[in-house]
Amino acid sequence: MTDFAIDTPRSQSRTLRIGLRWLLYVILGLFALYYLLPLFVMITTSLKSLEEIRTGDLMALPREVTFDAWRTAWSEACTGIQCNGVKPYFWNSVLIAVPAVLISTLLGAMNGYVVAHWKFKGANIFFALMLFGCFIPFQVVLLPMARVLGFMGIAGTIPGLIFVHVIYGLGFTTLFFRNYYVTIPAELSKAAKVDGAGFFRIFWSIFLPLSLPIIVVSVIWQFTQIWNDFLFGVSFSQSGTQPITVALNNIVNSTTGVKEYNVDMAAAIIAALPTLLVYVVAGKYFIRGLTAGSVKG
Repeated sequence: MTDFAIDTPRSQSRTLRIGLRWLLYVILGLFALYYLLPLFVMITTSLKSLEEIRTGDLMALPREVTFDAWRTAWSEACTGIQCNGVKPYFWNSVLIAVPAVLISTLLGAMNGYVVAHWKFKGANIFFALMLFGCFIPFQVVLLPMARVLGFMGIAGTIPGLIFVHVIYGLGFTTLFFRNYYVTIPAELSKAAKVDGAGFFRIFWSIFLPLSLPIIVVSVIWQFTQIWNDFLFGVSFSQSGTQPITVALNNIVNSTTGVKEYNVDMAAAIIAALPTLLVYVVAGKYFIRGLTAGSVKG
């Protein structure tokens, strides 16, 4: 009888914890459904025919699955006077995003390494100015950047867009790597200096191999920002160099002929797939890198 009296409060507390945990799961599940509902509508709409879209229910599953809208969006949809689909613009975005991500990540790593472990006169001011660059709105740099691109002779080109994204993203990548590198003991670099290692040898042999979590953070951040960018893409590109976001805007806002909602949805999903894939593949490393970088940041 005594044992039963002692165990009862303990059992009740355990039951309460389990109940609260399941309540939390239910709430999180409802939020997940709420945020996934637009994606569900996009996918189902892209798999329906126009006739079914007009006569059917928006939330209903397709009665007959068809991928015609996807084929049209990829290679036949009109983006103005040209009807080549989003395919050429997709590859333009790849040509812009990949080099810009790699260059801005490498330069950010070197900047963070210098600011964190190679103190020089004015290092704090330099870092503060780099950090200030993270808060400058896109609209503020449009005119100065246009002048710079014209002066360099790369206005309206893919190298010009790469240059724009590298410059604008450098403040963020520097911040990421600086906050990560201050968590690495200074004794490592001091010991390497004693052994005769120089600036680049220490960076390539010691710091860079330890940087995988924060490299993933930088790559995901930069890739997402660059791939989803519209303002720089529409401002600093011309016909033949426009990224996929500009093409998607042109397709969705087209007013000629019949409005093909299934094609619009398919084009939007195609445009979003690369960033979604990056987060699915490397999402856990992104959280791990952010956690490591915020320890002393």
